[in-house]
Amino acid sequence: MLTDSDRAILDRPLLGLLTVSPAPGRLPAPRPVWFEVTDEGTAQLFSVAGAHRLRRLEQDPRATLVVVKPAGETEGWVSVEANVTVHREGAKELADRLTDRYWDESQVDQRAAAKAMWEVEDLRRLVLHPSRITRGPAI
Repeated sequence: MLTDSDRAILDRPLLGLLTVSPAPGRLPAPRPVWFEVTDEGTAQLFSVAGAHRLRRLEQDPRATLVVVKPAGETEGWVSVEANVTVHREGAKELADRLTDRYWDESQVDQRAAAKAMWEVEDLRRLVLHPSRITRGPAI
């Protein structure tokens, strides 16, 4: 379902905005996340086990991920509506890969601190299985 143009955006280390169903009485509130897209076309990210988003996903296992090209570039975005599965396995390895993807080699101290934190945190890997993909700009 992902096009080459989608992958050109999603394969970059851009932040995604993840939205899950809100708690009763709340509005949806997108949160910035690190992510990667797999060869199979799923998107994955990680979360700490006790996070609110995981509790919301237990009740409604759907989410959206929106990724936008930065200002100064030709406009472009990809929105993924997805069913989400949550996994224990692979979460720490994903967190390590994403730390390397989003923090460059000049950020040695930050990378080391994050990787040390991933060793002790109870992490989960969230896999977004796309059900619909939209993209823009719509012209």
